[in-house]
Amino acid sequence: MKSTIQEIETRFDADVERFSNLETGQATTLDATLNMKLITKAIAQIYPDLTSVLDIGCGAGNYAVKLMEAVNNPEVTLLDLSRPMLDKAQERVSAATNGEVKIMKGDFRTLDFGNNQYEVIIATAVLHHLRDDEDWESSFKKLYGLLKPGGSIWIFDLVHQASPALHHYIYTDLYGDYLTSLKDESYRDHVFAYIEKEDSPRSLIYQLELMQKVGFTAVDILHKHLCFASFVGFKK
Repeated sequence: MKSTIQEIETRFDADVERFSNLETGQATTLDATLNMKLITKAIAQIYPDLTSVLDIGCGAGNYAVKLMEAVNNPEVTLLDLSRPMLDKAQERVSAATNGEVKIMKGDFRTLDFGNNQYEVIIATAVLHHLRDDEDWESSFKKLYGLLKPGGSIWIFDLVHQASPALHHYIYTDLYGDYLTSLKDESYRDHVFAYIEKEDSPRSLIYQLELMQKVGFTAVDILHKHLCFASFVGFKK
């Protein structure tokens, strides 16, 4: 049995400080700071007059804080399961912008946002919590509907490989070696255990094809390193 939403919320409630470091990001996530800079700077280049952004699974607000360094005071909506994460994110983002900062607590799949609301959606290290194929497709449809015409979604997440043998090499062997280098083998096993319990990632190709299926007219890969990838989809 995978973790429930309530169990995931409880784990993140106790992990606010680890997710509040702009310099390191999340240590278990490969190229965390590189992807944060890549995504936020690309958004600023494409939307120099950005007016509205939704950050789902915002954590302690790192991406929104970084984005505020490059854009002028858009309306920011922060969404997370964890109230302590939201409180920290609101505090940090409000200090970085004169724009309105809204917070929403809950699961984006069940909240009512209306349609065509946001120019930009950021979804980092959150979609891997989706479950079966129906959940993945309905979630991508909802995210597409939340975007204004010309809007885009920017994703950075854990991904699987389509080939089981290749996945074993990239994830178990190479990513496993990386986790061991952070601390030791017991730490590697601990991270693998909570990923197995909490997460249901899909391959990068699966997600790109699903984005096209639900209506995104242009999708592109920003960066991939072993089992982590950043990518983007644009709504016409």
